[in-house]
Amino acid sequence: MKFESVTVRAIAGKRPTQFVLLSCVAILIAGCLSTAAAQSDPSPQRLRDLGIVIGSYQPGPLNAITDVVGVKVGHTTLIQGDGPLKPGQGPIRTGVTVVIPRDDVWHKKVPAGAFVLNGTGEMTGLPWVAESGFLEYPIALTSTLNVPRVANGIMSWMIAQYPEIGISDDTLTPVVAECDDSRLNDSQGRHVSEQDVINALDSATSGTIKEGTVGAGTGMTSYGFKGGIGTASRKLPENQGAYIVGVLVNANHGRRPELIVNGVPVGTLYEAPAQLSDTLSPGQSEGSIIIVVATDAPLDGRQLTRLAKRAALGLARTGSTARHGSGDFMLAFSTANVIPHYPKEPTYNLTHLADTHLNPLFTATVEATEEAILNALTTATTVTGRDGHRGEAIDLGRLKALVTGPVQN
Repeated sequence: MKFESVTVRAIAGKRPTQFVLLSCVAILIAGCLSTAAAQSDPSPQRLRDLGIVIGSYQPGPLNAITDVVGVKVGHTTLIQGDGPLKPGQGPIRTGVTVVIPRDDVWHKKVPAGAFVLNGTGEMTGLPWVAESGFLEYPIALTSTLNVPRVANGIMSWMIAQYPEIGISDDTLTPVVAECDDSRLNDSQGRHVSEQDVINALDSATSGTIKEGTVGAGTGMTSYGFKGGIGTASRKLPENQGAYIVGVLVNANHGRRPELIVNGVPVGTLYEAPAQLSDTLSPGQSEGSIIIVVATDAPLDGRQLTRLAKRAALGLARTGSTARHGSGDFMLAFSTANVIPHYPKEPTYNLTHLADTHLNPLFTATVEATEEAILNALTTATTVTGRDGHRGEAIDLGRLKALVTGPVQN
């Protein structure tokens, strides 16, 4: 916990006794602040940094979706202005996050499948994914009213990469998934521009991913705490194929009393003032979650749909019941095979994992999804948005104490 240092200096005309009194007060304040800092350090950390381990499989080297070779992630984060809402102007607390399955995915398509647990929301492009069994462009995550603008950004970027789109080449229907950030953000302003999307795509990289209050997660709230982007991965042992499953989420779902962390009912044990998620009236948004699953296991579209369904079990392990007003969308893809854009021959070969060997991948998906959601909570920072609405970051010291118990001397 960081505090500004307290500086006391002599002021002309003040009596020494007043100076001594001020000095004592300053020392007391500094002491109290030091005690508070010792009790809890709210700087963002990942769940495993707190000593909380989910499941039995080991994570990949980065414990991120980018452990799947070739996958890239990019963000554009928009934070501007404070105070009362001025519709169309601000304050702005929003952004966009993109997942690129691999380079040149237009010509080297990836098998894909999707599952909608509860459809109060939108993930565009799913009918074509279901019909074709593959994915041929980046995935974008953003806020609800930004969906058309983000889709335009994806199309502009794709046309720049492949100038014959819509002329001598196919057209495209981008995959854009949304969550509602209107509690913290001026959603009517639709502040994510095409250029913001292009910037996120151009800056997308493999390696360590920023989490929490970033990109599409900037204005998100989950389980009554500040939510946002989270990621995790699992690597199967050699005797199960050594495959990797990586997950990235945009967490904007759940009510605080529902939150479960590693089997502990943290939401009901956590002492905090009532949040919006506890006071929603019928008809108000209850948030959403978007879950993207990547793997290097050789799965086809049907099997990836099955994998996407297992992500819902990881969501459930964190306490979600997929409420009526929540949009819960899962999309899974595999980088193991290449589906050619225009095959020269009428047939082509794909490696295919037998269904009887899917169980470890199912378990890995459940575990990685659960941990990714919790990483979104622990890496998020407190955000004050429009009209003074606050998304409070979960207190990591309190969380650790509730889940792991008091430290033994």
